[in-house]
Amino acid sequence: MRGGPTLKHLDEVPAEEMTRYRLADGRIASIWEKWIEMSPRYIAFWNKWDPGAWSPSHGHHGDHINLILKGELRCGNIVARAGTHIMLEYGDIFGPWEAGDEGCELYGFVAGEGSGYPGDTELWKRTLQERGVEALPCPMPTRAPWWWAQKLAAGGSVTLWRDDAEPRQMPATNWAAI
Repeated sequence: MRGGPTLKHLDEVPAEEMTRYRLADGRIASIWEKWIEMSPRYIAFWNKWDPGAWSPSHGHHGDHINLILKGELRCGNIVARAGTHIMLEYGDIFGPWEAGDEGCELYGFVAGEGSGYPGDTELWKRTLQERGVEALPCPMPTRAPWWWAQKLAAGGSVTLWRDDAEPRQMPATNWAAI
């Protein structure tokens, strides 16, 4: 126990690029994540999805919630708009998800160590091919704690992380508008 609350503002937390894709029109779209709190028992995070960004079919090691703060995500005929709460229990598979035309911002929490595992890889390959989207490598996260970094290095992630991938900067966010 910490003996009281921990307060952090999102401006104090650096962003990590979690996925990177080249869309059919040539634009690069990524998902940016700020790990607000991380422990082997939970992860609290904030995501910003560029317009048209993708997340593959996958699950997480732990019960998982997302609350969409701004924008929307689409999965087939499902459209999840701002205000939508998404609940996933350990073992649930979800996606692939695509950010709407204005992107998406969400808050998430995973109970447990939280790393991802692949879902329906054939569906994911078909989706990328049908939409003309190419998965691109991302740099390995720089802030991953040792217990998570070891898992990432062992493979099996839903992200194409490579040590030699060129870093990008997350676009500026206007926190007052959120």
